[in-house]
Amino acid sequence: MLGVRRAAAALLPLRAGASAAAMSTLLVSQPRYAWLRELGLREENPGVYNGRWGGGGQVVTTYCPANNEPIASVRQASLEDYEETVKKAKEAWKIWADIPAPKRGEIVRQIGDALRQKIKLLGSLVSLEMGKIFVESVGEVQECVDICDYAVGLSRMIGGPILPSERPGHALIEQWNPVGLVGIITAFNFPVAVYGWNSAIAMICGNACLWKGAPTTSLISVAVTNWFMWEVQAAFAAVCSSVQHGDMSPICRTAMARDERMDLLSFTGSTKVGKQVALMVQERFGRSLLELGGNNAIVVFEDADLNLVIPSALFAAVGTAGQRCTTARRLFLHKSIHDEVVAKLAKAYAQVRIGDPWDSDTLYGPLHTKEAVKMFLDAVEQAKQQGGSVVYGGKVINRPGNYVEPTIVTGLPHNAPIVHTETFAPILYVLKFEGEEEVFAWNNEVKQGLSSSIFTKDLGRIFRWLGPKGSDCGIVNVNIPTSGAEIGGAFG
Repeated sequence: MLGVRRAAAALLPLRAGASAAAMSTLLVSQPRYAWLRELGLREENPGVYNGRWGGGGQVVTTYCPANNEPIASVRQASLEDYEETVKKAKEAWKIWADIPAPKRGEIVRQIGDALRQKIKLLGSLVSLEMGKIFVESVGEVQECVDICDYAVGLSRMIGGPILPSERPGHALIEQWNPVGLVGIITAFNFPVAVYGWNSAIAMICGNACLWKGAPTTSLISVAVTNWFMWEVQAAFAAVCSSVQHGDMSPICRTAMARDERMDLLSFTGSTKVGKQVALMVQERFGRSLLELGGNNAIVVFEDADLNLVIPSALFAAVGTAGQRCTTARRLFLHKSIHDEVVAKLAKAYAQVRIGDPWDSDTLYGPLHTKEAVKMFLDAVEQAKQQGGSVVYGGKVINRPGNYVEPTIVTGLPHNAPIVHTETFAPILYVLKFEGEEEVFAWNNEVKQGLSSSIFTKDLGRIFRWLGPKGSDCGIVNVNIPTSGAEIGGAFG
C-alpha cells in the first residue's frame, strides 16, 4: 500500500448513533487506510452538498473491487434534500453568472491546484473504490487538473464574433450566455475526470452545477466535492452542488432528466440508459449532452507494423479491465495475418501482470462489481453459443475480488449478436476480413460508435479512413489504440 504523509484535514461529521461495532469492519477504520481521513472521509459520510453537508436518505455502503470488503458508507439524498439543493444551486447561479469570466476562471484554477495537492491521495481512493490500477487512477485525477487549467485559458476567450450587417451603420454581435443550472450524471469508470470535464467548463461559462455520481463510487464523489467546495467562496458555494443517491432512489436520474429547472443535463453512461434519459429530457424540450458507450474497433491491414499492433491492441482491450468507453472490443484482422496476430496477442496476454491495483507492477485489476463479473461470464457463454472459440481467458480468477481473465474470442461472424453488444468487460472479439470496403462497413455497422483505429502504412487508405466514407466514429485513430483521449479535442 502506498505510504502517504499525514496532514490536517477538515473531517466530515459522523452521524450520531452510528454503531462503532458495525463500523469496525469498514476499511476506513483500519490503520492501513488511515489516509482516507486526509480526504475528509469517515465511517459514515453525508452525501449531499449545497453550501453545507447533509443528507437524510438511506445509508449505502461502497465496496473495494479488489477484495469486496466494505470501505465506508454514505448517507444518500432524500427528496427534500434534492429540492433544497436545486433551489440553492439556482440562487447561487444568480450571483455566479455576474462574476466576470476571468474571475470565475481564477476560482477554477484554485480548484485545480487543490486537486493537484491531493493527486496521489485521490488516485489511491479511485483505485480503492473503482478498482483501476494506481497509475491509471492518478492519471485520471491529473486529467481533472488539466481540464481546470484548460478552462482557465478559455475563461479569457469567451465571446462571439462581430459580423457585418447588410444594414448601413449596423453591426451584428454574437454573444454567448450561460444556460443556468447544469445537471451532471457520471459513471463509475471515470468518477473524477468526467465530472471535471463537465464542471470546469460549465463553471467558467457562468453556470451552476449539480452532480450525481455513480452510487458505487459515492466516496470519490464526496471527496472530490469536499476539495471543490473549499475553493468556492461562501456566497456562491452551492454553485458546486452534489447529491448522492442510488439508481433505485425516487430522485435517481429520472428526476433530474424530467426536472425543468435543469437547464442542461449531461449524462455519461450506457447507450441504453442514455436513450431513456434523452427521451425524458426531450419530452420537456430540454437540452441534453450525452457521452455514451462505444463498441470500438481496431482494423489491421496486411501492411501494418505488428510491433505497433500487438501492444496497442493489448492496451486498448485490457486497460482498466475493459471498462473504458474507448476500450477496443472488436479487432478486425486481414485474413493473411489473422493467425499470426492472434498467436502473438495470446502470448502478450499471458504476460499481463494481474494483481492488487496499488502494486506498481500490476497492469490489470478487477472488474468494478460482482454484477460485472456475471455479465462477463454471460457474454463469454453467448459468444460460445454463437460459434466463437475462446483462445485465451474466459474464466473467473480464483482470488478475492472481482477478477476475471482477459479474454480473446475468435471465429464469430462480424454480425453476431454478441459482437454487436457492448459488454463492459475485457473481452476482445477477433474477426477476419478480406477487403477495405468490407471492413469499413463492418466498423460502422454497430449502434455504439465512439472510437476507432486503423493500422496500415498506406497513406491513401489512411485518408479514406479519415474521410466521409471511412470511420463514422467521433474519434478516429491511425496507428494508435482506440483508448484514451485528449482534453483539447472533441470526445465522441
